[in-house]
Amino acid sequence: MGRALDEALEPIELTVLMPCLDEAETVGACVSKAAAYLERSGVRGEVLVVDNGSSDASREIARRGGARVVEEPRRGYGNALRAGILAARGRYVIMGDADQSYDFTALDPFVACLRDGVELVMGNRFQGGIAPGAMPPLHRYLGNPVLSGIGRLFFSSPVGDFHCGLRGFNRQSILRLGLATEGMEFASEMVVRATVAGLRIAEVPATLSPDGRSRAPHLRSFRDGWRHLRFLMLFSPRWVFLYPGAVLMLLGIASMLWLLPGPRRIGSIGLDVNTLIYSSAAIVCGFQAVVFAVFAKVFAINAGLLPEDARIRRFTSVVTIELGMATGLLVLLAGLAAGAYAVGMWGRESFGALNTEVSLRIVAPSATALILGLQLIFSSLFLGVLNLRRD
Repeated sequence: MGRALDEALEPIELTVLMPCLDEAETVGACVSKAAAYLERSGVRGEVLVVDNGSSDASREIARRGGARVVEEPRRGYGNALRAGILAARGRYVIMGDADQSYDFTALDPFVACLRDGVELVMGNRFQGGIAPGAMPPLHRYLGNPVLSGIGRLFFSSPVGDFHCGLRGFNRQSILRLGLATEGMEFASEMVVRATVAGLRIAEVPATLSPDGRSRAPHLRSFRDGWRHLRFLMLFSPRWVFLYPGAVLMLLGIASMLWLLPGPRRIGSIGLDVNTLIYSSAAIVCGFQAVVFAVFAKVFAINAGLLPEDARIRRFTSVVTIELGMATGLLVLLAGLAAGAYAVGMWGRESFGALNTEVSLRIVAPSATALILGLQLIFSSLFLGVLNLRRD
């Protein structure tokens, strides 16, 4: 008994991890293939199945096949995998779905990369091959390429297949990331946060086969696709807020300055004070988006979701509450001054009807300055609140 206990506690190199929810038809074959790989390769390892609330015989079948089974009652792909990563005893973890879509006997490229110091090894199904019927056309030609492309653009990630379910990683490196999502977007979160944290990442070809289940898959194309896209957007305030906001604000400023002297024409199209009002709206909305980008970045850093950013640190050290409020007050006073001039002009007309083509060229910039001044003051105060824990 003592020898058995010593063997159980002895460190192992690899955990083959499978999340499982009602996979009685396929989990046994997956466990057998993973166990056969460990025996053939000589890698000291274990097969770990995380049952996510199965109502069939999945747990018993996995145990009979030699897997260690842990249970995670909270539903969700991310919940199941986080529980498995915590329970794993291996230095390295290779995870894959328990539906026979991945070949657990072909793990040598993953193990080789992990032994070479790679911290996240992603399978790439587009390089390894997708068997007929293994992936719906919507996923193969639109969903996966688009979402993976957005991920590469937003985060400069080297990964070409963000959603491959077969991937290996250094357990401690991934635990340090503090992954938190509960559903299918966990796949994107792992790649994004590993990229942002500067982990060493590599890709190896992986084949995808039709799954062996007779029931429909758990994946829901539009629901889960939106969850992946939502995560990518929320985790990248630059692309969601900063770049669109800066472009919108600059376009608004340029068009307002262009229209202030008088009406303009572009070919046969005449532009006047109505366009000036929309220019004002573009400035305000763009400025607010830029401010949101700063807020989101500071919050994410303070919450540990993103690593420290030297540019944000410099920005918040220079743009203090006092400087922001003072700048906002100056802009506010400029708006009030322009507004007073507009009221004086109205008074000269005995507070009667005004020529809007003239008056709006004063009122629109005045209102814009008033709004921006107040936004600067309030935003500076709120940024101070976000940085309370740092200070």
